[in-house]
Amino acid sequence: MGDLLWILVSAMVVNNFTLFYFLGLCPFMGVSARVDTALRMGAANIFVLILTSLCAWFLNTFILPYAPFLRLISFIVVIASLVQIVEMVIKKVSPALFRQMGIYLPLITTNCAILGLAIFQTNRGYGFLQGMAFAVGAGLGLTLALVLMASIRENTELADIPEVAKGTALIFIIAGSLSLAFMGFAGMLSAT
Repeated sequence: MGDLLWILVSAMVVNNFTLFYFLGLCPFMGVSARVDTALRMGAANIFVLILTSLCAWFLNTFILPYAPFLRLISFIVVIASLVQIVEMVIKKVSPALFRQMGIYLPLITTNCAILGLAIFQTNRGYGFLQGMAFAVGAGLGLTLALVLMASIRENTELADIPEVAKGTALIFIIAGSLSLAFMGFAGMLSAT
């Protein structure tokens, strides 16, 4: 059980996909203007990551040992299909959220964090439970990064910021600072 907890915490904080590996930067930069939108995008990503992990485990266990050359293309097909399902569900359940997320919802398909999860899970040889812990941790880590960025961006709207640092420059400064903070967790890990 400790192994699963370690995988979850490691994927969420120590090896955060967005702030450590720099995967999933498109939604991180684009959907992080409001906390509520960031939370919803994080939930959509968690859902897709969990289903991708499940499908990757199934493919790695039952199909890909017989056709390993299909690994990458099968992961891409699975991810594209899952995102289409999520997009249809959100459009049906909450049209306002669908409009709010705009182009960033279908961009989950090209989100390298989703493909990275399938490849990392495969390369690390994770079983079913380990893969699920890894997917949940990666999803929570992506959601954490989105919410942190959104909350800081909301607070900066009320701050007196010099004109030269407003806009994209400020977003990159915030993203870099968050990334440095999360990379500090890796340093703490190696010191123990």
